[in-house]
Amino acid sequence: MTAVVVPARRPGLPLGWWGMAALIATEATIFAALIGSYFFVRATSPEWPQGGIEPPELARIWVFTFVLLASSAPLFWAEAAVRRGRLGQVRAALLVSFVLGAAFLTNQILEYRELGFGVRDNAYASLFYGITGLHGSHVAVGLLMNLVVHVKARLGRVGPDRHLTLTLFAMYWHFVDVVWIFVFSSLYLSAHVR
Repeated sequence: MTAVVVPARRPGLPLGWWGMAALIATEATIFAALIGSYFFVRATSPEWPQGGIEPPELARIWVFTFVLLASSAPLFWAEAAVRRGRLGQVRAALLVSFVLGAAFLTNQILEYRELGFGVRDNAYASLFYGITGLHGSHVAVGLLMNLVVHVKARLGRVGPDRHLTLTLFAMYWHFVDVVWIFVFSSLYLSAHVR
C-alpha cells in the first residue's frame, strides 16, 4: 500500500490572492486601452467633446468621487478588525462601504438619465458611456462581493485566521476606486480643458 503524501503548505501568498492580482492586472489593461482610445480620438478630433456636446458637469461628480474614494476607508478598518476578531466592526465597515458604493452607482444611473447625449451620437459619446459603464459594472460586481463577504462574516465564516475573502474583496474594491481616479480625470476633468 502506498502512502499518500500531502504537500506541506508553502509560505507566501495564497493562490486566491494571485488570482485576484491577475484579474486586477487584466482589468487595468482594459481600462488603460479604453482611456488610451479616448485620448487618441480626442487628439484627432477638431472639437472636444465632439458634436457640440457640453462637457459633463463637475459639481455633483466631485461629491460622488469623494463618496466612492471614501468607501475604501471602511475596508481598511474591516481588515484591521478581522485580525483582532471583532466581527461586529467588520460587518459595520462592510455596511458603510456598501452604502457609499451604492450611492455612487445610484448617482451614475441618475447622471445617465440627465446627459444630453446618447451612446450612439458620436465617438466621444460611445467612449464616455463605454468607459463609465464598464466602471459602473465593476462597482456593481464589487457591491455583490461586499454582500457575499458580509453574509460570510454574519455566518462566522470570516475570522482572524480565515479572512481571505475579505482581503480579496478589499483588493478589488481599492482597484475600482483607483481606476475611478483615472476615469474621472480623463473623462470629466480633461473634457473641460480646451
